[in-house]
Amino acid sequence: MSTVTKSKLPMVGALFWTIKIVATTLGEPASNFVSMAPLNWGYGASALVFLAAFSLTLTVQLKADRFRPAVFWSVILTTSIVGTAMSDFMNRTAGLGYAGGALVLTTLLVLVLLGWRATGQTMDVERISTTKGEILYWTATLVSNTLGTSSGDFLSDGLGIGFRDSALALSGAMLLILAAHYLTPLSGTLLFWAAYVLTRPLGAVTENAVEKPVAQGGLGVGTAATSAALLTALVLLVGYQSLTHRRQTRTVYTAAGAPHERRSSSAARSRE
Repeated sequence: MSTVTKSKLPMVGALFWTIKIVATTLGEPASNFVSMAPLNWGYGASALVFLAAFSLTLTVQLKADRFRPAVFWSVILTTSIVGTAMSDFMNRTAGLGYAGGALVLTTLLVLVLLGWRATGQTMDVERISTTKGEILYWTATLVSNTLGTSSGDFLSDGLGIGFRDSALALSGAMLLILAAHYLTPLSGTLLFWAAYVLTRPLGAVTENAVEKPVAQGGLGVGTAATSAALLTALVLLVGYQSLTHRRQTRTVYTAAGAPHERRSSSAARSRE
């Protein structure tokens, strides 16, 4: 006997990475809107409010019975928003600096991933099929998006590279990861999390390169116009995924007395 359920996490492909970059990029101006101008709540207070929002979206995601794109990406967005505020609090208010914050968060992410491995839960994000595994995934996501903010700030400001050069450097790193995926025997899990972290600073420095005034190295488009464009793109992409999600998730087979196993949708149909 086996039971069949639908995956709650999307398959990793071009659409996944596109939405991930857009969602995490939008997180930066959304966070700055509250913690900095125009609301000026400060990093600490903003981080607490955003953490509550993240907890709410995560609760909805964990209770969902299947993959729901709007819910899934709302959690990604809130991890980016709260991650931005927490990173800024650590680096600026707490005085760790960009390098110090990036080092602390890198260490924390490594510890989270090692702890995840020690639990015996699968680290293949397309095969996560337990609540415990999903919580580990979201914990790593929150840390990685916070780290992404610090690493982006470290590149563009700490090293003085600037927004556009940082974007080029991060794009090159993403291409190297893509090449390693197809051309080397390196762990797919390792490459996934490396890319997962880099999408956050890549989006942030690209957004800054467009948004910031020309005097600061940007194109001077402005926060409102940039955020509106990102939000529109996110809504359209998530809307498209909502219409086609059956082709972008895996079917989960749970055999009696056996661990969860995920197979492709085509394999699922052949057994139904």
